[in-house]
Amino acid sequence: MTTLDDKILGEKLQYYYSSSEDEGSDNEDEDGEGKTIRDAGVLEPEIDYSADGSAVNTGPKGVINDWRKYKQLEVEQKQEQKKEMERLIKKLSMTCRSDLDLEKDKEKEKELQQKLKGKMTMQEYNMLQEEEDDEDFLQHYRMQRIEEMRRQFCRGKRFEQVYELNSGEDFLEALDKEDKSTLVMIHIYEPDVPGCESMSGSLLCLAQEYPLIKFCSVRSSAISTSALFRGSALPALLVYKGGDLIGNFVRLTDQLGEDFFAVDLEALLQEYGLLPDKQPIVPKTIRTGAILQNTESDEDSDLDID
Repeated sequence: MTTLDDKILGEKLQYYYSSSEDEGSDNEDEDGEGKTIRDAGVLEPEIDYSADGSAVNTGPKGVINDWRKYKQLEVEQKQEQKKEMERLIKKLSMTCRSDLDLEKDKEKEKELQQKLKGKMTMQEYNMLQEEEDDEDFLQHYRMQRIEEMRRQFCRGKRFEQVYELNSGEDFLEALDKEDKSTLVMIHIYEPDVPGCESMSGSLLCLAQEYPLIKFCSVRSSAISTSALFRGSALPALLVYKGGDLIGNFVRLTDQLGEDFFAVDLEALLQEYGLLPDKQPIVPKTIRTGAILQNTESDEDSDLDID
């Protein structure tokens, strides 16, 4: 039971007003509180919004999806970085390789220029022949030697025969008494060695075709060579110029066989740049017009016969 004072003051007891006027409001408050208590027991899903205003799930499933997307982006980024690194390495390797090639080419050019200025021995020639990159230098060197010999072809002492040397003194004299520009070729032989006879016959022919070259021959026993040299190096051909050995061919049968001709030996010497190209010799009768006159007379005689 409530007192009159309680009614006048409107004090609320146990969330209930006894006055009839407040019953409606009390019922409304109780209903609101009940709804609030009931609603508090229900968990609403956590919803977030992205920058564009669309809803994004931030619950456990949303976190898992975000983690998957992050890992996928991470893998794609690593793949892109790997590709970029491979492109960079390839570019740098190509650049370094080209620079090294340029440096090697420069060094080769310097070496070739130095060798071109000096004299080349057969050993140096064989070393260069093994290198494919030196083909251009060899071709240039041969052409230079051939041109030099061609200029000397029209002047100088004429030999036109093969000189037989009988001793070591004759050997040295054949080299020393000639002009420094004269090419001297010496055939070392023994009559019973296969290939020596073919070499002697070939030199006789070349002596007629190259009159400015001095061709000589000497027996190996006359210059006191060793038995090993006589047994394994004959026939041998030594080429000198200005007292220096510029060509050294031993056991030529390995390259030409035991039976060969002057054209075979000539081709071998020209291949090594030791012989100039033969120039066509113009007969004197052509310059005087004798051949033309003889031709005309022959034509007249033919007409007379007819």
